[in-house]
Amino acid sequence: MKKYELMFIVKPDLEEGAIKSVFESIKTMLEEQKANIVESKEMGQRELAYEVKKYKTGYYFYFLIEAEDSKAVKEFDRVALINENIIRHIVVKVGE
Repeated sequence: MKKYELMFIVKPDLEEGAIKSVFESIKTMLEEQKANIVESKEMGQRELAYEVKKYKTGYYFYFLIEAEDSKAVKEFDRVALINENIIRHIVVKVGE
């Protein structure tokens, strides 16, 4: 199985329930794509290194997943791009 680190930043101006909803929807989507979630963290609100889409802070979330193929990662990338509440995301393949 291949390991991936997924991280995304959610808009800071959302209500707490909406922020948790974004996190839960990503988690559910990963599980539906048969990814094994090894670790997940809500890292809280942090200041961004530079302004992103006119935001200076954001809520950070992290997943470490294992997957047989890249299907779950591709779906995460697609969903993160179209979700208007996610302002930035990254996928890193963990060394073999």
